[in-house]
Amino acid sequence: MTPQQKQSSSTRQWLRRSAAAVALAAVLGGVAAPAALAAPSKAGATQSGATRGNLLSATPLDRLGRADVAAQLSAVGIDASTVRYGIAAYRLTYATVDPQGRPTTATGLLVLPQDGPRRLDLVSDTHGTVAPRDDAPSGGAGYNRLTPYLHASAGRAVAAPDYLGLGGGPGRHPYMDTRSSVTASVDMLKASRTAAARLGRSVTRDVYATGFSQGGQVAMALGRELSRGRDGFRLRALAPIAGPYDLSGSELPGISDGRVEPRTAVFYLSYFLTAQNRLHPLYEDPSEVFRAPYAQAVEGLFDGNHREQDIVAALPASPQELLTAEWAENIRAPHGALRTALEVNDGACDWKPAAPVRLYAGSADTDVPIANSRACAADLARHGVRAKVVDQGPDTDHFASAIRSAPQAVRWFDSLR
Repeated sequence: MTPQQKQSSSTRQWLRRSAAAVALAAVLGGVAAPAALAAPSKAGATQSGATRGNLLSATPLDRLGRADVAAQLSAVGIDASTVRYGIAAYRLTYATVDPQGRPTTATGLLVLPQDGPRRLDLVSDTHGTVAPRDDAPSGGAGYNRLTPYLHASAGRAVAAPDYLGLGGGPGRHPYMDTRSSVTASVDMLKASRTAAARLGRSVTRDVYATGFSQGGQVAMALGRELSRGRDGFRLRALAPIAGPYDLSGSELPGISDGRVEPRTAVFYLSYFLTAQNRLHPLYEDPSEVFRAPYAQAVEGLFDGNHREQDIVAALPASPQELLTAEWAENIRAPHGALRTALEVNDGACDWKPAAPVRLYAGSADTDVPIANSRACAADLARHGVRAKVVDQGPDTDHFASAIRSAPQAVRWFDSLR
């Protein structure tokens, strides 16, 4: 196969993956209803410093019967045997803080089981990488509602944050900024507790934390925050899926040595470097990092309005074509500001959970190599915690790891009741 044929094949694979995401969105396709369940706070409330986690509004999005939930999950290959209830879904808008600690707002998806117990345990389900803001759980694209619906249909309340700058939140998404992803997730739990009460349900202190890809890393870091006991919640279990827990030791080396598929690596690197530059200045001009002609366009591609397939089409097929020689070497052997940014966002597994942990992954994953999960397990082991790495097998890629692992996490949560 010629280099041109390889590039064309890689492009087709990426576009097929994007098309699959669009198909999932079509399966769920909930449309926001106009009526709000909770009256929004005054416009200046958050700007003047509303309490973190204050619920500002709750808007109905979707209501599905048990059979409909099962059918939608089954349509995309998710085991629906744990579905016991229909679901009701709402977009929450709530007060939180930005990466600098300043007041802002964020949105997220609350999903409640229809019928069932009035008092519910709570699942935090944190989503994977998305570039368009509407692909977040509470947005118009429905595929990031799949696992929240799965968990809620098993009989738990589910809080699925959009993170900052996605869904209906202002500004740009600070991609892979662990700290602000955690604050947005904690505050979503608080807002969900308030919204559930207004809807005639209550939630217990117990939180089961899960998430996929970027959300797997967020789930581990969220677990660490909840374990400190400051927010009125109690971590009950951790079940992250295919998370990039080890950026320095596994993910970036995987990009350099080819374990991460090159076009995927280009997408992740572009998103990560442009977002982190706003938080930990990596460059003064994009041309320091990105080759022409990509330097002129790359920052604008991640404004929350571009579809992933359009971003991929506008970028090259490999990191070597994307990065200047200096920055290709910096990715291989991080130093300076890049090393600082990695250190700030690594370490999600470097603590001692009191709750049980299972790490789900697939050994055919070329987005987030399974080495990340093994490194996470090793970090936990150094703290005396044995965490099982559930390898879904040599035929399981990144997205298949979510499809296969999420129902297993539901059954594991059930067993811990």
